[in-house]
Amino acid sequence: MAEPRWARASVRVRTTVAAVLVVALALLLGALALVALVRGSLHDGLESTAEQRASALAAQVETSGLPEPEPVDDDGDLDDEPDELVWQVTDATGGVVGASQLLGRPLPTDDADEVQLPGADHPYLVVTEDAEAGDGRYVVSVAVSLEDVEDSTSAMVLPLVVGLPLLLLLVGGTTWVVATRALAPVDRIRREVDQITGAQLERRVPEPSSRDEIHRLARTMNQMLQRLQDSRDRQQQFVSDASHELRSPLSSIRQTAEVARAHPGALPEGELADAVLEESARMQRLVEQLLLLTRADEGAVTRAVQDVDLDDLALAGARRLHRPELRIDTTQVGPARVRGDRAALGQVVQNLIDNAARHASQVVALTVRETEAGSELVVEDDGPGIAPDDRNRVFERFVRLDEARARDAGGSGLGLAIVREIVAAHGGTVEASASGLGGARFVVRLPRAVG
Repeated sequence: MAEPRWARASVRVRTTVAAVLVVALALLLGALALVALVRGSLHDGLESTAEQRASALAAQVETSGLPEPEPVDDDGDLDDEPDELVWQVTDATGGVVGASQLLGRPLPTDDADEVQLPGADHPYLVVTEDAEAGDGRYVVSVAVSLEDVEDSTSAMVLPLVVGLPLLLLLVGGTTWVVATRALAPVDRIRREVDQITGAQLERRVPEPSSRDEIHRLARTMNQMLQRLQDSRDRQQQFVSDASHELRSPLSSIRQTAEVARAHPGALPEGELADAVLEESARMQRLVEQLLLLTRADEGAVTRAVQDVDLDDLALAGARRLHRPELRIDTTQVGPARVRGDRAALGQVVQNLIDNAARHASQVVALTVRETEAGSELVVEDDGPGIAPDDRNRVFERFVRLDEARARDAGGSGLGLAIVREIVAAHGGTVEASASGLGGARFVVRLPRAVG
């Protein structure tokens, strides 16, 4: 089914139409209520006047007798047009025994909202009152003309009929202008967003000067575009760095294989196999780290949540470090329990210990303790340390402060980035600072295990 035209209209048109319809309905209801109120007020006033006159006549009948009947005109005809207020007195048989004016027929002896009298252009309101005299029972009927009510109502209807359309036009025009001015920034934002592509994320939508919802919308969209741009830049850098890291072992394997094929006797026996095994292991470690970072980006590094003894992970990591020239100090490792993924937290401990061992001269010190906020893991070394300006950069992906030494020692620049992602996924923090041993000091703070 085709979409109706009104559904395809612009926001300004729909806003204007909706406003006009609402105002029209409100004005129509208000006009009807006003007319009904005025008509009812005039009607009640005339009814009160008729009741007062009927009561006075009834009292006269009861005290001084029947009023004198009105004579006919000189020509013997009835009056051509009734007065605005007329009355009649009828006896028990319905005969007229007194009247203010000859009407040609008796008035109703019961209250009636509207009756039409002979010769009258407007209806009359009839009010009756019973009267008891010495010679019988009588009914006093008073009729009052509703001409004033009809004239007043007609006088109000004409201005409303003319004024309402004019007022609606004014409201519609004002609404159109206001909606156009209010939605103009939205249209500019729409046009700018329509031009933004994946290759042009540096563009931003205009932010109006007004501090309203549209300004906040534009600011939020610009913040979103900034996040998208940062994400794209990180992704591009990540792909570039990963490609560079994978290219190195592949090039080494290829070069060794080409030499072995071109000069079969030039390489010692088994050197090609050793080179392939070493470089493939390096590639495997890199791929595993990349997969772990991908899981961290997806929030999937804390799947198996359980109570974990952080001191056990630190002692196990120290036992796995086989470097005769290094001394592993675990005297400050105390009991501390956190809640999280045991394998992921073990990766944090192992990466920090490997990083410290890679740069230490003689000593790597581990500290595990409980604090008021949770648990704390500290890994220190006596190596060259980290410059203050680089203490935040070391947690970025593929960042190596000493490129040649880190690559020769097996570093990929992803270990500390993995630490930061896993710790953040567990609600903790990690920071680098200077160690009292002379090298670097890494502090991991994790929230206390609950339950």
